Amino acid sequence: MYLLWKYFALGFSALLPLINPLGSALVFLGLVGRAPIDTYRSLARNIAINTVVFFAVIELVGSSLLGFFGISLPIMQVSGGIVIAMIGWSLLNQKESAPSPEKTEAAVPAVTKAEIAELQDKAFYPFTFPITAGPGCIVVMLTLSVHATQPTVSETVLAHVGLFIAAIVLSGSIYLCYAYAPRIARTISPSTAHGILRVVAFILFCIGVQIAWNGVSELLKPLLQH
Repeated sequence: MYLLWKYFALGFSALLPLINPLGSALVFLGLVGRAPIDTYRSLARNIAINTVVFFAVIELVGSSLLGFFGISLPIMQVSGGIVIAMIGWSLLNQKESAPSPEKTEAAVPAVTKAEIAELQDKAFYPFTFPITAGPGCIVVMLTLSVHATQPTVSETVLAHVGLFIAAIVLSGSIYLCYAYAPRIARTISPSTAHGILRVVAFILFCIGVQIAWNGVSELLKPLLQH
C-alpha cells in the first residue's frame, strides 16, 4: 500500500500544476461562452471522463505507441508546445467587447442547438487535449509510468493503480471547476475575470513555449556536443 499512496502523491503533485483546474476553467469559460448551465455540466462530465481514459491509455500503452510510430519525446514536446502556444496566443488576441455580466450568465441560453452540438464535438479536442491535459501531462505521465515498473508484478500493479487514482481525483476536480465555471467567474467582477483570463492565456502561451524549448534543447544537445 505504501507504493500505491507514494505514486498517488507523485502523480497528483506532478500533474496538478500542469492541469491547473481553476485556471483551465477560466480558459474553458472563455471558449464556451454564454451557453446553458446544462451544457457546461455535460461538457464537464465528458471532459472528466475523457481525461481519465486519456491518462489511462498513456499510462498503459503511451511509451509503446511512441516507439511504434518512431516518435521521440523531444519531438512530441516541440509539436505539443507549439499547439499550446498557438491556443494561448489566440486567446490573448481574442477580440472581445468589454466584459459584461451577461458573459458569465450561463443559465441564460445564448447559443443555438447547432452551436451546442459543435461544443460537444470539441469535448476531446481541444477541451480535453490540449487545454486540460496537454503534452506536458503526457510527458509527466510517461515518465511516472516508466518509474512505476517495480521488481515484482504486485508492486508494479500497486504503483500503476496509485497513478490511476491520482488521475481520477484530478478529473473530479476538473469536473467541479468546469461545471461551475460560470459561478466561479461570477464570484469576481467581470473585468477582473477578463483580466485573469488574459493572464492565464499568457501563462498558457509561456507553458507552450517552455515545453517546445525543452524539446528543442534535447534535440540540439547531440549537435552541440560535437
